[in-house]
Amino acid sequence: MTNRRDFMKRMAGMGALIATSQLPALAKDDPTVFPNRGRFERMSLCYATVEIGLERAFSVLHLSDSHFTAAYDYENEKKQQLCEKRTQTFGGRQEEALADALAWAKQHVDFIVHTGDLIDWQSEANFDLVRKYFGDGLVGSLGNHEFSTDMWLSDPKEEHTEQYKDNTRAMLQEVYPFDVRFHSQVVNGVNFITLDDVYGYVTEEQVERFEKELKRGLPIVMCMHVPFFTDAIWRATVRFWKDKGQLQSGALPERTGAYKKQLTDPVTRDFIARLKEEPLLRCILAGHEHISVEDQFSPTCREYITAGSFLFHGREVLFV
Repeated sequence: MTNRRDFMKRMAGMGALIATSQLPALAKDDPTVFPNRGRFERMSLCYATVEIGLERAFSVLHLSDSHFTAAYDYENEKKQQLCEKRTQTFGGRQEEALADALAWAKQHVDFIVHTGDLIDWQSEANFDLVRKYFGDGLVGSLGNHEFSTDMWLSDPKEEHTEQYKDNTRAMLQEVYPFDVRFHSQVVNGVNFITLDDVYGYVTEEQVERFEKELKRGLPIVMCMHVPFFTDAIWRATVRFWKDKGQLQSGALPERTGAYKKQLTDPVTRDFIARLKEEPLLRCILAGHEHISVEDQFSPTCREYITAGSFLFHGREVLFV
């Protein structure tokens, strides 16, 4: 029988997600910051169990939306402005929050997956933070902010198209050590598929690659930035982001943005309908909304959205 340590080593050698045993050593907490509190008390974790019928259980810490906002002094003025403004937006403790999560993960789970917006916009300093914390081991998905250059301060203005993403996709591929369009990695008999859906749609190429993965016959966990919205997830999103006051009825808010795109883009609409009938799909992990919410996606699959890592949030998912 293989013990846990041997299993971890074998998985690490396969490049599966990122094995917590391969995480870098991190500095210990400053005891003067929280002198009378538990080491990880500032973290807020949700928990989920996905029943697949595995011979050996394993666990994953799901993180999303770290939103690093760093810039070196020599980077241009627009990046300096972004560093100041967006650091205020996200609180300035994003790196500390991620370090806490990684330290907790090394003690409690087997792997980590990050579903995008690890950085808030493109800068050399942000890219170096990606390399610092994850090196060559990270498997996950990009977020829409990975494609942001100088956000509202520069041209070309962000467009929700493949053509816009092509402006910097090759550069992002050099920074992120996984296929940024579509990636598959088998962990203990479970196929983790990550894809770029940052503007709410998927492409025909991604659908074709997914169909090839189905031929392996393995249970599938999909990891992406933007959730495949259900009505319940959409309602929660609107409640969080829009000032609607107290609920007076159960009427569903108007579907806009990415949800509307998923309903109207033919490739995406048909793909989601296909997924709802696919028994191999067992779990979806997503982020983007900065809230923790979940809903049943299909008879065999539950979808989990995890709140922002910049708020010290995460979710442990146990696969059994």
